[in-house]
Amino acid sequence: MGVRPLSAKAVFLDRDGVINRAVVHDGRPFPPLSLEDLVILPGVPEALRLLKERGFLLIVVTNQPDVGRGSQKQETVEKIHTYLLKQLPLDDIFVCWHGQDGECNCRKPKPGLLLQAANKYGIDFENSFMIGDRWKDIEAGQVVGCTTIFIEKNYDELLRTEPNIIENNLWQSVKYIVKT
Repeated sequence: MGVRPLSAKAVFLDRDGVINRAVVHDGRPFPPLSLEDLVILPGVPEALRLLKERGFLLIVVTNQPDVGRGSQKQETVEKIHTYLLKQLPLDDIFVCWHGQDGECNCRKPKPGLLLQAANKYGIDFENSFMIGDRWKDIEAGQVVGCTTIFIEKNYDELLRTEPNIIENNLWQSVKYIVKT
C-alpha cells in the first residue's frame, strides 16, 4: 500500500458565520444553541452547489469549544451537523471539541482538522481554499498552504493574519474561486 497522491481540491469552510448565522454577543460570534436556532445563511446552498459542480470537495472545519467547556452538549452539535449534511452538498465535517487553546493540535488556528481531512481525502492544499470569518480560520489555512478567504463580519476582534482575499459573504467568495 502506497501513500495516497494529493490530487483532490477542496474548499474548507468554517461553520458559524460562514455557513450558518453566528449568534453575536458583545461583538463576538457564538454557535447556535440548538438545531431550532440554526439558520443557514442566504446564498449558501447555491454557492456550495456551484463549488461541487466545479469538482471541489466541501469540508467543514469547526471549533466547538463549548462542548469541551461543558456549556454545550456534543449530541446537540452532532444533530446540527447531521442536518447540515442532509441539507447541503457537504462532503464531511471535522470538529475540534476541545475547550481551551493549547490542549490539542486540532483547534484552529492549528491546522489539525485540515490535516485530518487531507489524510482522509488526499487533498492538495496548494489547489484548495480556506474560507472563514475569524483570524483563526485564516491562520490554519495559511499554515497548510491554502488560499485564504476572509468573510468580514465586523466582529470585535483583530484580524491577526492577512488573508489572500477579503469578501462579504460565501457567495462572493465562491465567485472569486470559480474565476481562478
